[in-house]
Amino acid sequence: MELYALVERLFPLPRSLTGEGVRQTLSVLAEDLPLAVTEVPTGTTALDWQVPREWRVREAHVTGPDGRRVVDWADGPLHLVGHSAPFTGRVDRGELLEHLHSLPDRPALTPYRTSYYADTWGFCMPHERVERLSEGYYDVVVDTDLTAGSLTWGEVIVPGRLQDEILVSAHVCHPAQANDNLSGIAVAAGLAQRLLDGPTPRHTFRFLFAPGTLGAIAWLARHREDVVPRISAGFVLTGLGDSSPPSYKCSRRGDAVVDRAAQHVLRHAHPQARLLPFTPYGYDERQFCSPGFDLPVGRLGRGVHGEYPEYHTSADDLSFVDPGRLEESLDLVAAVVDVLERDEVLVNQEPYGEPQLGRRGLYRSTGATPLDARAAEMALLWTLSLCDGSRSLLGVAEQADLPFTVVAAAAERLKDAGLLA
Repeated sequence: MELYALVERLFPLPRSLTGEGVRQTLSVLAEDLPLAVTEVPTGTTALDWQVPREWRVREAHVTGPDGRRVVDWADGPLHLVGHSAPFTGRVDRGELLEHLHSLPDRPALTPYRTSYYADTWGFCMPHERVERLSEGYYDVVVDTDLTAGSLTWGEVIVPGRLQDEILVSAHVCHPAQANDNLSGIAVAAGLAQRLLDGPTPRHTFRFLFAPGTLGAIAWLARHREDVVPRISAGFVLTGLGDSSPPSYKCSRRGDAVVDRAAQHVLRHAHPQARLLPFTPYGYDERQFCSPGFDLPVGRLGRGVHGEYPEYHTSADDLSFVDPGRLEESLDLVAAVVDVLERDEVLVNQEPYGEPQLGRRGLYRSTGATPLDARAAEMALLWTLSLCDGSRSLLGVAEQADLPFTVVAAAAERLKDAGLLA
């Protein structure tokens, strides 16, 4: 699966919290993945929330006193505030300004704004254009529908040997946001494809493509009894295509296996990687980690939301996403998954004294050895020393300060030799 090509294809679709843009996005994913779609009707109670009405846009624009269009939704979905209520009328400049959103500190950019739960309307445009609006009257057309419909999400299940599940979540509600929205979708889809094409994994993997916040809440409400208790690890994927170093935000627990695995992989792969503590703000990790659920779900990304100037603006376009960074991000996620899949508790079967490794073909036969062979031998010794049943292979890698892949390879050799079980 070519990740950037998927981002390019999904970018024009008019996504929102509800509606056809989400369904179109899921339909594209279903071309390559066994995606199951769920529709939750308007008015359905979801924990402390209710599924809102479905939003459809036919046209939306503002015409100035000179008869020229000031702003038009047809030029891009960011120009209309998400879930704007229908309105047609003439307003003066002062009233229009109350419904316009811009960024004085980034005057050339159009912001992304939504109004999911307020019955109002609005437009977004560059601040440099707002400042040029003359006095007079403006004709406003917001031809939208807010009607009974549904909230939509999609899921891909990759069955494993265990019922324990690893959850991978990406939000599908942001229009025209290549990094914030589509990079996470693309990397999640790429990981799902890798797992489907490979051998049966140890864990069962569940990929959730749902609108942000309410999608996760509605999914949790529906699956709190059956699926939620089986989730042993998970991560939210977003912001994985920009040029920033990787970042990982811990789960609410802070020391869950997924937190340790992600931190371990990032520390060895990227010295500049950022490791962030949990905060109850951000993406859907805050729903999965809410105290009633307290799931071990962190967030993997690159640039942190709100910290880069392109965030939630028209600058988060296709040019902001680098194809190489997307592929690198997929490899990082896959490396974390590899730790979760291969981590296990093993016990030294010859714990009294150091076993003779040479006669088992595990140790050097001369006094000098290349550096990589020396590292492999040290991994054998550390693994034998620390595998006493009190820690897993990840714990060995952490204490020995060795990459997990090196420790896991040593463990396989020791198991084959009958020294670990």
